[in-house]
Amino acid sequence: MKVNELSVPICDRAVRNLTTGDVVFLSGIVHTLRDTGYERALASVMEGRPLPFSLEDGVIWHCGPIVKKTDSGWQVKSAGSTTSSRFTQPAAELIERTGLRAIVGKGSMGKDAVRAMQKRGACYLMTTGGAAAFYSQQIARVEEVYWLDLGMPAAVWVLSVKNLGPLLVGIDVQGRSLFESVRSNAAKNVEAIYDKLGIDKHHEYVWWPRSVPAGGS
Repeated sequence: MKVNELSVPICDRAVRNLTTGDVVFLSGIVHTLRDTGYERALASVMEGRPLPFSLEDGVIWHCGPIVKKTDSGWQVKSAGSTTSSRFTQPAAELIERTGLRAIVGKGSMGKDAVRAMQKRGACYLMTTGGAAAFYSQQIARVEEVYWLDLGMPAAVWVLSVKNLGPLLVGIDVQGRSLFESVRSNAAKNVEAIYDKLGIDKHHEYVWWPRSVPAGGS
């Protein structure tokens, strides 16, 4: 495991130096993006219309922040990641069409996103769930906001971050997935435990009914 400090925009060499399980701290500009923001962004690029912001060599964060308007500007009060798996397909499209280098989020991402990251030279960085207040402290300021008509969480917030992290590399440019590695190791460990305890893994040990009889409680 290595600890890496990355600056946005992220160069090709920097992202290719990462491997699953590495720790990353990000500094620079990140754009938040989720559900309806993805829809609008993809509609624009697929119709040949430029986005109002550049994602080339950039970072998007699957995040719906809570932001307060003050006399001195916007202030982020909470910034936690939302589940990334549901964005697998739109993320793959956006990586290929905009030149993204990294996605920050929570949980896993599917094979289409993995393939797009391999092709582009991009990675997926994981935050810790339940740490929205902690991550908000690493946001220096809000640089801009786009598509506020979508609502505060769905708008695209352009955030200047300083040492955003620690983030774990969940998917690297070689297509290695931390999630698949954990699943594989867990399956092997379960097999070893069953063998050690003499448990027949093919036996049905559940004795209660799988369904409640009609009229039962």
